Amino acid sequence: MDAGQGLSTDEVQSIREALAAGRKPRVVFTASAGQIAGQVGQVVELTDPEVSDEFVVVRFGRDELPFSAADLAVAPKGAGRRVVEPEPEPSVSPSVPAPEFVLDTPRVPAPRQEEPKVEQTEKAPARRAVKAVKPKSPTGLTVTLAYADGEWTIAAQQGSKALAKPYVVKPAEALKMVALVDVPGVQEAVEQILGAERAEAEQQAEKLRAELAEIEARLAELREAS
Repeated sequence: MDAGQGLSTDEVQSIREALAAGRKPRVVFTASAGQIAGQVGQVVELTDPEVSDEFVVVRFGRDELPFSAADLAVAPKGAGRRVVEPEPEPSVSPSVPAPEFVLDTPRVPAPRQEEPKVEQTEKAPARRAVKAVKPKSPTGLTVTLAYADGEWTIAAQQGSKALAKPYVVKPAEALKMVALVDVPGVQEAVEQILGAERAEAEQQAEKLRAELAEIEARLAELREAS
């Protein structure tokens, strides 16, 4: 009996159809099931595999325990769980010879009484502990801080669902967020971007001041002419 492989997806579907038809398919425990490997049980129920990997409920003896598909394989035809009870050997009563009253005849010792052999029966497998069902972990959350076209934006997404669309934040707020990331090079890159923006803003301010000075001088000339 080859009990090295677990149940395939098609075999699980066949078992599901058999249960729907009122049958209880036989399965054999694989090596991953532990000390009960090679024994045969009956599938009585299939639970939700999304909730737990051990979704195949198997009746083994008087117990109904959950197992994973890797712990089981389809039992070959004719396979069954049989325990042969040992037959005790009949006790042998030694025959004791009658005493002889002959001085020249040596005394024959009585035959040694052999103890009846008792074959050890196979111990019943220990009950497999049912694993606790682990709750599903929540979907991961992603918060993105980005810089493009002279603007800092932040967005939040959980799985495939967008919690917050990208919206603009101030450079000072972006710098505070980046300061929390202790990664070499990130802080320097942000400072370089801010320095370039600062230099560009100063150039625009100087240009506007020069234009404003020209306008004020022109206005002063017009006032004198009037």
